[in-house]
Amino acid sequence: MTDPSHFVEIRHAQKSFGALEVLKDISLTVERGQIVGIIGSSGSGKSTLLRAINDLDPLTGGEVWLDGVQVNQKLSHRKYEKHINQMRQQVGMVFQHFNLFPHMTARENVTMAPLMLKGISKEEANTLAKEQLDKVGMLERIDYYPSQLSGGQKQRVAIARALAMKPKLMLFDEATSALDPELVEEVNLVMRKLAEEHMTMIIVTHEMDFAASVCDRVLFMDQGVVVEEGPPDVLFRNPTQPRTREFLRKHLEGAK
Repeated sequence: MTDPSHFVEIRHAQKSFGALEVLKDISLTVERGQIVGIIGSSGSGKSTLLRAINDLDPLTGGEVWLDGVQVNQKLSHRKYEKHINQMRQQVGMVFQHFNLFPHMTARENVTMAPLMLKGISKEEANTLAKEQLDKVGMLERIDYYPSQLSGGQKQRVAIARALAMKPKLMLFDEATSALDPELVEEVNLVMRKLAEEHMTMIIVTHEMDFAASVCDRVLFMDQGVVVEEGPPDVLFRNPTQPRTREFLRKHLEGAK
């Protein structure tokens, strides 16, 4: 069993792709309502760790628990499919490249999963789409196709789609890194609003200012391990590990 006080618990996570070890014995916890940021260089294992939480990248070893239930259970294929579908309904995930269905409008992108997985009526789904698209400032473009939207608008629709399933946890995997600089803040504003509503979130990001202002805790990953973690004001201003200091120094130089 896992500690019931922890909302998300990752225990001794290991992940290898052949001989390449991407995650090396990572353990961490996230409490309900907490916002955790993950920073680090490309290839440090950040996205792999995030994807392991809903078993999109199954771990080679270790366990993932969500709200007292083990996500990566060893089950027969039929039982696993039922189990993982139930678990994934509790986790909203927003990817770097939107992953919207191009042949569907914003309304249709948002309503598809609730209609299929929750069995709600079209009327209920339509109301839900309006609520969630309004929340992210996209109600006026409810019947636009992705090709008619900017990158920031597409990402806001992707967030609305994830929220439509009423998840307990939101995962953001570099949600703004594919956007032009002027579009980044419109997506960050939506994420800030979710933070104000105490949505539990794990955010992989390269934006240090955003992580510093929104996250309760920040983890710095390097070469498959969590090198250092702590409150953002401590980690960014007074990191204890040389690898953390070097990463932040290079990032600050690159931002100039």
